[in-house]
Amino acid sequence: MRVTRARSIKKFLKFAGLPLAIFIIVLVVPFVNGFYYSFTDWDGFKTTKLVGFTNYTESFADPRFWSTLKFTALFVVVSLVLVNVVAFGLALIVTSKLRSKNFLRTFFFVPNLIGGVILGVIWQFIFNSALVAIAEKYDWEPFKESWLQDTNKAFWALIIVTIWQSSGYMMIVYITGLISIEKDLIEASEIDGASPLRALFSIKIPLMAQAFTIALFLTLRSGFMAYDVNVALTGGGPFRTTELISLHIFEDAFAEGDFGTGQAKAVIMFLVVALAALVQVTISKRYEVQR
Repeated sequence: MRVTRARSIKKFLKFAGLPLAIFIIVLVVPFVNGFYYSFTDWDGFKTTKLVGFTNYTESFADPRFWSTLKFTALFVVVSLVLVNVVAFGLALIVTSKLRSKNFLRTFFFVPNLIGGVILGVIWQFIFNSALVAIAEKYDWEPFKESWLQDTNKAFWALIIVTIWQSSGYMMIVYITGLISIEKDLIEASEIDGASPLRALFSIKIPLMAQAFTIALFLTLRSGFMAYDVNVALTGGGPFRTTELISLHIFEDAFAEGDFGTGQAKAVIMFLVVALAALVQVTISKRYEVQR
């Protein structure tokens, strides 16, 4: 029995030892250190003493932190809905009988391959220059001024870029869910006279609940962790009205030098994301059909 167990442990370490070690070094150790630093007067290089919950108290007392958190929550909710609606629509298109569906799959997925910083710079040019020039020529009132300079429109500019970048990736998740549905069920519904819309809501969507769970979780996580596009596109402006929580934490720690408070806010962000993800997955799991 002991020999069998020893062999099992040896096999586990042989195949999973290196990935497990990398996971611990890259993720677990920094997370534990970060949690510890949130209770100290860490200045980015060293700590001299424990300060208890002082960093957390200062974080909760910071009105800018709360406004940023509220804006991030709004951004997550809107992007969560729109990205998945667009992604599901694209998945329906590329799984139809179109001859160009393979080309369209590639076309819709390509934006996800572009780095967030490059993507932000490209769309910054579009909003600041291209659309403004076109609007002046054709007298398009909504685009005569750059959306990135308007405190209300800058939010929607950020949403548009997020949809453009993320929808292609989420489309792949929904394609997997759609092609996993047995064709016999679809054919049976057609024989029974069900319209494509009825088949969509009564058969496809219920049987794709697992795909929705995965896509919603990934969108939720990426929404809370959005940073590069935020930096490159708006930089948190105008007047920090589009500053997401990740950018706020970075600015707090590295721009203002409040590393202890910044780390405390990072821990709070982790707890918020973990709680939101847990609630989302729990609710989504209830709608999954046992197959």
